[in-house]
Amino acid sequence: MTLFTILLQSDTALKAAADVTAAPVEKISLFHLLTEGGAIMIPLLFCSLLLVYVFVERFLAIRKASQGDPQFMTRIREQVTSGNLQAAKALCKSTDNPIARVVDKGISRIGKPIDHIEKSMESTGKLEVYQMEKNLSILSTLAGIAPMFGFLGTIAGMIILFFNVQHQGFSLDAIAGGIYTKMVTSAVGLIIGLLAYVAHSYLNAQINKNVNRIEAASVEFLDILQEPTR
Repeated sequence: MTLFTILLQSDTALKAAADVTAAPVEKISLFHLLTEGGAIMIPLLFCSLLLVYVFVERFLAIRKASQGDPQFMTRIREQVTSGNLQAAKALCKSTDNPIARVVDKGISRIGKPIDHIEKSMESTGKLEVYQMEKNLSILSTLAGIAPMFGFLGTIAGMIILFFNVQHQGFSLDAIAGGIYTKMVTSAVGLIIGLLAYVAHSYLNAQINKNVNRIEAASVEFLDILQEPTR
């Protein structure tokens, strides 16, 4: 083998290595990956949009319910103990939160037996909690059905996989479509279900904090009624 032949072979090998190195690495985008999930991605998209809407709407409503004047009960005490019930009711009307509405119900029942006042305030408190929990069950439903949609996509992916293998033979291209559908829908369904579960738990925790504040205010108001007027 001549020196020229050796140099020619070396040059050819270097060019081949350079071509391999310079070959662009194919990257997959998130959008392309999601479209590979097939028709099952449509209900999963709807679930994700519903999840965002319900969470934001309930979060804002619950945060609004938790806002209020920290000196509210102190001012109520001053008005009730001085016998100025009209001023106390006006204060409740001007304060837009569950505690004010529960206390307002108690003030409107002053003069009746204490157990009657307590039950009236308790009923109003339950209605306020119901308003905070409204639509919250949608999140728990999404936490259950989103993974089920993902599982349905897994079944659809397996059907596509075996159909391709039967008609196109056993090759990587034949089974890729089914595997895409199977894995993408399963992953998306589980992610949506997990986010819905976390959102539901977080909002429930915030509601429980408000419930504790309402109960504390109710107990304090009943204690105020036991105090002698000035």
